[in-house]
Amino acid sequence: MSNSLHHQCSFPGCGTLVPAELETEAYCVSHFLLSAEKACAEIRRESTTGESSAARRAEFESYVAASAMKLALIGTGNARLSDEIKKRVLTTFHTLMILRENLDRPANPFLPRRRTTPTEATAATAA
Repeated sequence: MSNSLHHQCSFPGCGTLVPAELETEAYCVSHFLLSAEKACAEIRRESTTGESSAARRAEFESYVAASAMKLALIGTGNARLSDEIKKRVLTTFHTLMILRENLDRPANPFLPRRRTTPTEATAATAA
């Protein structure tokens, strides 16, 4: 099996080496971050329309979780990252966190939230 550090980024014109953590994406860290930020913006746009199916929302949640795991692996992996890339990793991770929170909110903010009963609140606190 070849060492994944010998693969070059598949982004047109880049040619930067791909770390092992991003081998399946075939992107260097910079282009993975760019791709994730773009995907987050697209997901945010689509999810705010309120027309996303439950299956589509599950896809969004899966993408957010998988991307966050990739970022964690990149940030704690063996690749030497510049301070600028480290900042971008953290910024993208923050974007994913906010997006995940937004996916949990109702599409129409004017709809009332479901109230929890004292029994449900106690059960949630005990869990």
